Amino acid sequence: MISQKAKYALRALVALCRVPPSESLMISEISREQAIPKKFLEQILLELKRAGIVMSRRGRLGGYVLLRSPDQVTFGEVLRLIDGPIAPLPCLSKIAYRRCTDCADEGTCEIRHVFARVTLATREVLDTTTLADAVKSRTEDVLLA
Repeated sequence: MISQKAKYALRALVALCRVPPSESLMISEISREQAIPKKFLEQILLELKRAGIVMSRRGRLGGYVLLRSPDQVTFGEVLRLIDGPIAPLPCLSKIAYRRCTDCADEGTCEIRHVFARVTLATREVLDTTTLADAVKSRTEDVLLA
């Protein structure tokens, strides 16, 4: 399950995808439109800024913009940045591997084998789905309705 913070980060990024690259969105606009607490959103956008995903502009036309193209930012990248490892078991994590203390042999662990398949499928979807894909599929859903 993803955290509320990760969900808010993705919603803020999707909102930024919907504005032309020459325009920016103020924190107050994103907060209001996406129903995200403003103070929490400030922290999230600061993390995304440090990671090089968004940048802030100052002045009358200031606000936040995507620093990278929406087709270059994946859901997997954002989730790892905000929530950490995606793996449901520590022995399956790529970035935070830790042997399970109650497991005698990872090679024969039935639980690990099942969750390894789940993890691979999840990573495949998250690491190949971009912000652009999410916005595009939402737009297509509206047009088909």
